[in-house]
Parts: sequence; C-alpha cells; structure tokens
Amino acid sequence: MSHELERFLTTVQQKAGLSRVDAERATRATLETLAERLSKGEARDLAGELPLELAPWLATDSGAAAFGRDEFIRRVAAREGVDVAAAERHAHAVFDALGRTVTKEELADMKAELPKDFAPLVEEAEGRFVHVLPIEVFLSRVADRAGLYPDGARRATDAVLATLAERIAGGEVEDLISRLPVDLHPPLREGNALSNGVARKMSLDEFVRRVADREGITPAEAREHTRAVFATLREAVGEDEFRDVSAQLPLEYAAVEALP
Repeated sequence: MSHELERFLTTVQQKAGLSRVDAERATRATLETLAERLSKGEARDLAGELPLELAPWLATDSGAAAFGRDEFIRRVAAREGVDVAAAERHAHAVFDALGRTVTKEELADMKAELPKDFAPLVEEAEGRFVHVLPIEVFLSRVADRAGLYPDGARRATDAVLATLAERIAGGEVEDLISRLPVDLHPPLREGNALSNGVARKMSLDEFVRRVADREGITPAEAREHTRAVFATLREAVGEDEFRDVSAQLPLEYAAVEALP
C-alpha cells in the first residue's frame, strides 16, 4: 500500500470511525458512485490526482447521470450494504479525504459538475467541514423535548417538516434540504410538492391543525411537537438558516420557535 493511499484511508477511517476494511469499502462505494455522477473527463482528471490504487474506482465509460445528493447517498448505501444514515457519514469522510488530496483547481472542476444540493459534501472537501446533524441525534433531541418514544419522534418530525415545507417557499425548502440528513428530505419534498413550491398562507393554528391531522393527535399535542421539532431544526441548520425560515413566517409563530 502506497503512503498516499495509507493517508487517504486513514482520513476516512478516523473521520467516520471505521475499521480499515470498512474505510476501504466506504471509499470504493463513494468513488464509484461519484464516477457515475461526473463526466468521463472529470472523473479521469480527478482520478489522476488520487493514489493509483483508487483510480479504477473512478473509471467510467458513460456520461454523467443526472441525480442529486439523495440518490447519491442511496447508491453509496446500496454498494456498501449499510443504511442511508451510515452511508451519509461515510461519504462525508471520503469527501474530506478527497479535499486533503487533490488540488483546489480540481475540486472546483468537480464542484462545477455537481448540483447545489451536493453543497454539504463539496464544502466538506473544501475544508469548511459543514456538520450535518445525524438523523439519530435529530430524532433523539425531538424525543427528549417532546417526551416521545423514537417512533413517535419520527412521526412528529415528519409531520412538522412536511407542514413547514408547505408554508415556506420552495427555495427555502431546498436550502433546508441541503443542511439536513438525507433521511429527513422526504417529508420536506412531500410538503413542497403539495404547495408546488409556493408558500401557503397559514396561521399558527392552521399549521398546528395540519400537524395534528398528519400525526392523528390533538392540537395541543401537535403544538408541543411543533415546538420540539422547531427547536431541534434550529440547532441542526444554525441560526442564520433558521432566521431565513423565520422570516417567512408570521410573528405569531414565535410561540413555537423559541428554544426551551
């Protein structure tokens, strides 16, 4: 094993908390999937700056397939034989290693071929180390705040995020998607599709009623779940992004936006 490959795999191993064998498996799954998303020429150029042992995993004879980050992570998960949450962590680790290995110019060329929703992975490679809160941590915090079991926290989170995606503009939904784990994207996309990407006027009472209907619970319970999910969302995406969300909501929503 070359020194360059040793360094690359050690980065993946330490970043993702993997064994050496699993780090190699994660690297192969991520690079093979990346090769499917890039043009043949860009995949070749990227491979040229990586350790020789990794080059075959970026080999491709086809043109770039048009898919986003969600599908990218699903393909990595399928190749690795792990769940989506694990694949997302592993992909971040591989992009971190990429950023430590190839030139800034090559990273810029790769970035130019990837859609906007790849931002967390690209920023990882660029050394900005954007932290995407793991799905299990997000749901655990919702559960703690709302006094729910894990399944209940998942239902609450899905209901609130789907309703929020109906209430805000499609561009802001996409910004949230870029900062949240892949497992939380479906409810956001569901709500955005229902509103056709156009923010729907919705009072706080109406928002809570829709959450209650989605969960099959009382409005009083739905209000508490909304508060728990909003507080966790604020932690997950950061103050600046959460402020952008808040700017699209009436002042009365402040009652469910404050951190407990």
